[in-house]
Amino acid sequence: MGNRRDFLQTTAAAGLTIALPGLARAQAAGDTLRIGLMAVKSGPLASGGIDMERALNIYLAERDQMMAGRKVQVFFVDAGAKADVARAKVAELCEVQKIHALLGPQTAIELLALDEVTRSHKLPLVSTAAAEDVTQRKANPWLVRPTASSAQTAHVMADYCAKTLKYKRMALVADDFPYGHETAAGFQRVFEESGGKIVQRIYTPLVTPDYSGAVGQLAKVDGVFLAFAGSNGFRFIRQFADAGLRDKLPLVGSMTSLDESVLRNMGDEALGIHTASWYSADLATPANARFVPDFRKAHGYDPGFYAAAMYISAEVLESALKTVGGKASDPQALMAALRKSHTQTLRGPVRFDEYGNAVGDVLIRKVERKDGRLVNAVVKTYPNVSQFWTHNARQFLANPVYSRDWPPARNIEG
Repeated sequence: MGNRRDFLQTTAAAGLTIALPGLARAQAAGDTLRIGLMAVKSGPLASGGIDMERALNIYLAERDQMMAGRKVQVFFVDAGAKADVARAKVAELCEVQKIHALLGPQTAIELLALDEVTRSHKLPLVSTAAAEDVTQRKANPWLVRPTASSAQTAHVMADYCAKTLKYKRMALVADDFPYGHETAAGFQRVFEESGGKIVQRIYTPLVTPDYSGAVGQLAKVDGVFLAFAGSNGFRFIRQFADAGLRDKLPLVGSMTSLDESVLRNMGDEALGIHTASWYSADLATPANARFVPDFRKAHGYDPGFYAAAMYISAEVLESALKTVGGKASDPQALMAALRKSHTQTLRGPVRFDEYGNAVGDVLIRKVERKDGRLVNAVVKTYPNVSQFWTHNARQFLANPVYSRDWPPARNIEG
């Protein structure tokens, strides 16, 4: 299960509370609520993981480190988006730290790896990661996802491209890992069902310092859909602009491609790019009106997808804890409360379908400059969006999971 000393050093470096094994066992029947947080803090995905930790710190600071009347102890782990490490870390959290619930993980790779661990340990998981099948064909009964599946917002972006932007021919550029595959595939399906054609698909390694090769491959199209995570979108768009394509070829993106955590490092090359997400720092909800200024004051930039995902996850978890009277020692009761919850959050109301995935509003956003900073301004809202889009759930699930191979690319040119 990995080196235990390394695990404790990792959590200590995160600046969060650590319970030693004896203490953790002694508190198993006590009043302390023990929560695991899994996020990535190195490499191209680090900006998102750092924001997840920062958002949870703000949430708990607002509540004097309490949830549902119980003191909270957080155990931070970074599995580095590696499946085997994620499994070992969470098993240790369950067996040694005796956690009551897990927040995160950040990546589809980790989430898919945690399926068996959460089931065997009966561990309630409030997920940030978007891997499709954990709330679809292989639905995990120990999971809720208050954000979105990989393709949930990509469906919306495809609809907007076809019906509002009137694009007919598009290219896809995506990270070559499950989130990128699923997001691009969902976009392709809805865009082609709406009469458009995906004539080019380009997948790039998750760690790609130079996107000039991908930029140079782009064909003559009406627009390019980007499915990037972490800082990859920033690097691609910068090199796209350097190649002189900014005013020649429109870009649109997935929910993470122009996240606020990377938008703060960008300039005019980002202006005008549309993305679809369930969140924007520009969103006018009562909770968001408090959270955004607090986050900006503490860290100097607006919160985005990953920060909001963690804050919302905490809101959903605390709502369920209140339903069970703060008693987290019965995992089945807590999980049932999570599945039935209908919570007012940063993004607005969140409820879950029968598979544990959020049904909620999805926003079309456009990068604009406000008060001297770049923001994802909300230009349109699609209400009550399901992970199945407008498809019948049974018919949707009869197809394979979205991937590099499905739906098939029938319109690729060259």
